[in-house]
Amino acid sequence: MRVLAVGAHPDDLELYCGGTLAKYADNSHEVIMAHLCSGNKGGTNITPEELAQTRGNEAKAAAKLIAAEVLGPIAGDLDLYPTEQMRIKTVDIIRQAKPDVIFTHSPNDYMADHVITSQLVFDASFSATVPLYKTSLPAHEDITPVFYMDTVAGVGFEPTDYVDITDYIETKKRMFLCHRSQFQWLEGHHKFEPISMLETVAKFRGLQCGVTYAEAFRKLNSWGRLRTERLLP
Repeated sequence: MRVLAVGAHPDDLELYCGGTLAKYADNSHEVIMAHLCSGNKGGTNITPEELAQTRGNEAKAAAKLIAAEVLGPIAGDLDLYPTEQMRIKTVDIIRQAKPDVIFTHSPNDYMADHVITSQLVFDASFSATVPLYKTSLPAHEDITPVFYMDTVAGVGFEPTDYVDITDYIETKKRMFLCHRSQFQWLEGHHKFEPISMLETVAKFRGLQCGVTYAEAFRKLNSWGRLRTERLLP
């Protein structure tokens, strides 16, 4: 199975669904990690150009831990909008990945890049299936199931599905630790210690479903995307 996860920024997927992606990879599925924004504004005392380069390298290092492919970005931070141009670029990410399942942000997450990523993936995941919707790549005609990832700290998120990541929590941490440029930024601007929050949320979601650590998701319930088989690992 081909698994596409689309986050807003280079570290989002590791935080939200890194354990699930590691579990897929360990079970011989192909994992593609895409970020729509370059990460060029998540820092201080550095130029946006330098930060984008650093964060791109960090994303590749994290993906390498699970032998995942990296796609994106298509915009700078806070330069992502639900425009036709951005939708076309997102369509081409999906057409290049040819996924059997897609993960992306919840529509009610905490900031614009996350919310717009969710909207773009919703729009593009159908548009990508239409042969006469012309982009630089041919259509991927399967209408792909979509799962929304947990929100930051689980605020306002009601899961429909869980993945037991007890055996992958350390891989999830290692993946996130590749994003060294973000630790001071998150602790200073966002006021949280990222590894502590990562572990706390995974333990909380594990408590809900009877395991030690888990990641939570909500299935997009719409016609054409529903399947009888379980797609989560």
